[in-house]
Formats: sequence, C-alpha cells, structure tokens
Amino acid sequence: MEGNPDDGDLVHVHDAWGNLLGIGHYHNGSIAVRLLSFEAADPNTTAFWQQKFNNARQVRAWCRLPDVHTNAYRLIHGEGDGLSGLIIDIYGSTAVVQCHSIGMHRQRAQIAEALLHVFAGDITCIYDKSAEALPPKYAAEQQNGVLAGEAQASAIVVENGVKFKIDWVTGQKTGFFLDQRDNRQLLREFVPGRSVLNTFCYTGGFSCYAVQAGAASVQSVDISAKAMELTDENIALNAPFTGHHESITADVMHYLKEIDQKHEVVIVDPPAFAKSLEKRHNAVQGYKRLNALAFEKVAPNGIMFTFSCSQVIDRELFYNTIAAAAIEAKREIRVLKHLTQGADHPVSMFHPEGAYLKGLVLHVC
Repeated sequence: MEGNPDDGDLVHVHDAWGNLLGIGHYHNGSIAVRLLSFEAADPNTTAFWQQKFNNARQVRAWCRLPDVHTNAYRLIHGEGDGLSGLIIDIYGSTAVVQCHSIGMHRQRAQIAEALLHVFAGDITCIYDKSAEALPPKYAAEQQNGVLAGEAQASAIVVENGVKFKIDWVTGQKTGFFLDQRDNRQLLREFVPGRSVLNTFCYTGGFSCYAVQAGAASVQSVDISAKAMELTDENIALNAPFTGHHESITADVMHYLKEIDQKHEVVIVDPPAFAKSLEKRHNAVQGYKRLNALAFEKVAPNGIMFTFSCSQVIDRELFYNTIAAAAIEAKREIRVLKHLTQGADHPVSMFHPEGAYLKGLVLHVC
C-alpha cells in the first residue's frame, strides 16, 4: 500500500508489475477495496455514473421493467451491476438509494445527478435511505433524506397489476421486498379457492396477490403492528375481492405452536436468520424448527412456499435443512419448483454470493 488512504477513498489497484487492475473504494476491513471499474475510469465524474446506470437500465429493459403492469423494480443490485455497496430501487417516479459503504455514500451527489440525467422526467425524487446500512462508526453520515426533487414519504405503486403503498422512510430496507415479485406472481397459480396462511407477511405482498387471485381465505401474520397496518391498507387498495382476509399481529413461531387450523397453502418467508458465518449453525437450527412447525399446519395435499434470504446459507444447505424439517414433522414432501430472486436482482458470474434468495415450492402429503 502506498500512502494512508481513509475509509471511502478512491484507490487504484495494481499487480506486482504495476499494471492497473481496477479502481474502487478503500475500506480498512475484510474487503479492502470494493471495485467499481476494471479499467481506467474516473468515478468522480457524473459521466461514469451515467454509463453505469444506462447499462443497468438496458438490462432491466430485457426483463420488461418497467411496463404498464409494473413500475416498481431494482435498478442497481450491488455487485450484480458492477457497483459494490450500492442499491437503487425505483418506485414509480421515486428512486430510493441505499449505500452500504462509506465510499459509495460520499459519492451520492454524483449518483443523484446521473440518475436525474439518465431518467430525465421519469424520476422526480431521489431519497437516500443509507443510514441503517452504513457501519455504526459513521454516525455523522447517518441521516436519511431527499437528495433531489420534492420530499415524499410514500407512494402507491403497481406490481404485476397488484397495488402497494410503499413507505421508504420508515419501512424496512428501501420500503419493500422487490426480490419476491416473480414468486408472488407464481403464487397466483396455487391459491384460487384455497385457504392461505402468509407468515412473516411484512406489508402483505403475498397476501395481496392471493386475495386478487381468488383465494377463499387469507391469514397474514407478522410481529410488527406497523407492518400489519400497511398490510390492511394494501389489501384495501386491491378491493374488491371475493375471499376473506384477516390480519394477525403475533410472533410467528408462537402463533404456529398455538393454532390447530390447517391451510391448503402456507408461505414461510422469514427475515435473514444469519448475516455471518459464525451464526450459520444457529440459523440452520432456527430454519429447521420453523419449517417443521409450518409443515404441521399444511393440510394434506397442500402446498408450502418456503424461503431463506440468509446469504451464508447456500442453496444445498437450505435444501437439506428443509428435508430435515420434513423428517421431523413426519410429512412426505415433493419439490415442485426451486425459486430465487427476480431478474432485476442479477448475479455476477464472478460473485455467486449475490444469489442470496433461496426458495422451494413443496407439495405436502
């Protein structure tokens, strides 16, 4: 290392012969440099960010995003779009930016300027939601707020024709879990005329799809009273529908232990149980206990959607954990589909860790 770079500084990376390998943000930690370019470039210019955003927009165009039925999607997915440490989600005419590195956060002015240029007229507000994602030692930097345009706290968006109120100011992550869009769409095939239990429902994503698709009844369960209020608002946005919906504010594990009712379709979509390798073992045990309980609440000849968004739990380990839960619950299980995140959450071939969302559609005898 030459010189004494501070966290967030732009640095050049060279090989032993002095050849440039890339340019990125320095950080004194396990990842020394988050690379932004593998060639000579100047990330301090708006032109650099415009090129990155135009490239990402072209990728989303292949995914038909946005279109008349969907105006909420992910524009930048960190390493998947060559911008380690940056997330940008689009909600209608608002872009919500979340920086996971101090270097990326300190370039937010160029990021905002480039977004306004690339999406001229289509993006009218840019909101910075980085405070929760930045390391605690950067307390002075941890203040969310509007980077451009007029301040807004929420908006109504449409996803596959289903309406949602998005609260990016107080909501989790950037306000909504866009990575489940394709899996919510898939749920429509299984629920007409069925009873549905949606656990860890957050703001009712799967529930809204279920009621719109003609489910006979839907129960939405989450421990957050605020999330349940938004679930009720989202359900109302998608009225009228013929089935019955019930919101239940409760701890999911306790709720599954207490109820006797069985459902024809059960959705298990918990938050990440582990964010580090040190916590992986405990997370596996937690997934096993949760899914064993959920299997008991699936009616014979029923369906279960189950997920893990823990990056340190790989696909094989998740599969084996669910198999162990099925053995414990003494249920015969068939795997109908393997699920993952939507195409607007692309995975770099050279960063397989980006494939964090794992899911299974299971037939339960």
